[in-house]
Amino acid sequence: MVAKNDVGSKPGSGFETPDFNDSSWLLTPGVAANYDTIGLHDFDGVVWYRREITLPETLPAGDTILSVGPVDDQDTTWVNGVQVGRMFRYDDIRRYTIPAAVLKPGRNVVVVRCLDTGAAGGFTGTPDQLYVQLGDGSKRPLEGSWKYLVGADLKTSSSLPQTIDDGNPNVPTVLYNGMIHPLQPLAIKGAIWYQGESNAGRAEQYRTLLPTMIADWRREWRQGPFPFFIVQLANFMNADAQPVDSEWAELREAQTMTATSVKNAGIALAIDIGNPTDIHPKDKQSVGLRLALAALHVAYGQKLAYSGPTYKRLSVEGASIRLSFDHLDGGLKLLPNLPKGFAVAGADHKFHWAQARIDGSSVIVSSDEVSAPVAVRYDWGNNPDACLMNGAGLPAVPFRTDDWPMVTAGRK
Repeated sequence: MVAKNDVGSKPGSGFETPDFNDSSWLLTPGVAANYDTIGLHDFDGVVWYRREITLPETLPAGDTILSVGPVDDQDTTWVNGVQVGRMFRYDDIRRYTIPAAVLKPGRNVVVVRCLDTGAAGGFTGTPDQLYVQLGDGSKRPLEGSWKYLVGADLKTSSSLPQTIDDGNPNVPTVLYNGMIHPLQPLAIKGAIWYQGESNAGRAEQYRTLLPTMIADWRREWRQGPFPFFIVQLANFMNADAQPVDSEWAELREAQTMTATSVKNAGIALAIDIGNPTDIHPKDKQSVGLRLALAALHVAYGQKLAYSGPTYKRLSVEGASIRLSFDHLDGGLKLLPNLPKGFAVAGADHKFHWAQARIDGSSVIVSSDEVSAPVAVRYDWGNNPDACLMNGAGLPAVPFRTDDWPMVTAGRK
């Protein structure tokens, strides 16, 4: 198996073999850790892990199982130089059956190659998920220090360090060539784009990536600027106790900017119909209905309520800020018992939850913690409250009135 740009996958490297000299490798601090714990903050790329385990002279009857817990994002795993498994999902627990002929009495060597392409990486489970289970059910723990070595850094690699024959679709050009290019001889009416989660850590870059992709598709289909509809990221993960910067909020902003700036584009919100523990929430009917509204307006020219309230402008009124909106469609409504939608900040850039009330076609926000507010953010978080609607029952588009530095600025 060969992988470009990964020193451990080059022919003859021998990283996966039991007799490889790993004396120069580093040690993880106590457990086989994720990238962050071993000091690789914001690192995307390949890390190799090695660990020895001692087995008895006679193994019990039955399958021997190797568990290394969840690995983010991809792993290839060997025992004594023989590949025993590989997986591509970041959240699946790896439990591989080790062929009996592979194991030896005494010293055995487990090697795991981890490839992370964004956010957390490496072993992301708990120490008790790392073990070898013998045929009689007894376990040999693999917690404790592992040796590790960086094999490839995406920031300095000319292309993704990806094993050539691993069948993973998340490689540049694979999805496009396999699923988009074959359709381009066919006529289409429009496209729906429901993606963004994996780009949240690079939200500023997404401001360029998504419009560029839309332009490329339109050029290749040769049908002009066909309609393109975006599903904005749903609410996900735990709600924040206090206002914070958010990669997901910045990605939603990039999606909104694309839908606003690109000709014949529209957006459907899912900010109020997500699931804190499921990145793929089940309510697709509401998403479909909102996409249909956007399509009826953009693609078919119908005049109807197709968007929730969108921020238009603000005016500072003493210790309060008045917010004006488009797409009222029957008036503004604040849902009760949802106090954490709006946040305000002063010149210090520190946001505090705000009280909000409707005044005609405006929303007035203020906070006892901010005597001179200058900026407002709404639904700026991973899993916000989504408390503002219009008369058509459509949620307000998340927004911020400031242009202060982004947490994802400059990331690639």
